[in-house]
Amino acid sequence: MGAKDVLVKMLAAPINPSDINMIQGTYAILPNLPAVGGNEGVAQVVEVGSQVQSLKTGDWVIPKDAGLGTWRTEAVLAEDDIISLPNDIPLLSAATLGVNPCTAFRMLADFEDLKPGDSVIQNAANSGVGQAVIQIAAARGINTINVVRDRPEFSRLSDRLKAIGATHVIKEEMLRRPEVKELFKTCPKPKLALNGVGGKSATELLRHLQFGGSMVTYGGMAKQPVTVPVSALIFKDVKVRGFWVTQWKRDHSKNGRAFRAMLDELCSLIQQGKLTAPACTEVGLQHYSRALDTAMKPFTSAKHVLIM
Repeated sequence: MGAKDVLVKMLAAPINPSDINMIQGTYAILPNLPAVGGNEGVAQVVEVGSQVQSLKTGDWVIPKDAGLGTWRTEAVLAEDDIISLPNDIPLLSAATLGVNPCTAFRMLADFEDLKPGDSVIQNAANSGVGQAVIQIAAARGINTINVVRDRPEFSRLSDRLKAIGATHVIKEEMLRRPEVKELFKTCPKPKLALNGVGGKSATELLRHLQFGGSMVTYGGMAKQPVTVPVSALIFKDVKVRGFWVTQWKRDHSKNGRAFRAMLDELCSLIQQGKLTAPACTEVGLQHYSRALDTAMKPFTSAKHVLIM
């Protein structure tokens, strides 16, 4: 262990779609082999090198960037590769903080100037990002119109999303129906659309944006391209953007203040009970293969988290 390294004990690490994409070789960044899987998780500092200044034994830490390899019991990591969190927040909140809540936070902050009373529309509303968007928006007084695929337990899912702050929860099919106009009598047309699906779902979100609004794509679960109607570009002047939290972290790595400020604000919401972890299933690390199989099935309602 070097003077600027720390020895950590991993506590918990989730299985995210991007982790699976990385293993499949389809993600934008691929680690050099041999590699350890897992881009997110929380660890506890066990020992610090002689020149380590920002961390001490007992601190909880999360990775600053993807590719650190969190699916293991222990690791020696460079001080600069990790950042501390308060250790009085729930373990599952800490383990799932670095990717989805950060993605939600930045998309709500960086593309449109959203004020209390404004609206955001999103698909994949029951995803980890979707649930974080609902809660962060609710804490700021912003309406969310949350689109999910139809399923046998739709009403139960709708109730669960409303319980964490969703303004409206609707099925994808409803976006094409005249009843949507009724919905916009109670809240303004959205300034911002968040797309984690792609394909037809993204096109439907675009149709409901107000003039000059933005659609931000952060995922493509349908594995279909985003199609933009010409009329939306010409007559509504919509902006079509993309967002990748890994790139944001890299762009801000030299000056860590923006990342620190974001984590502090998210942790404050967690401490106030306004931001909770998504529904999680805890799995012992020894059962990792079963957890990976389950995580790849459609309509997975709970995030699998490996407990070390």
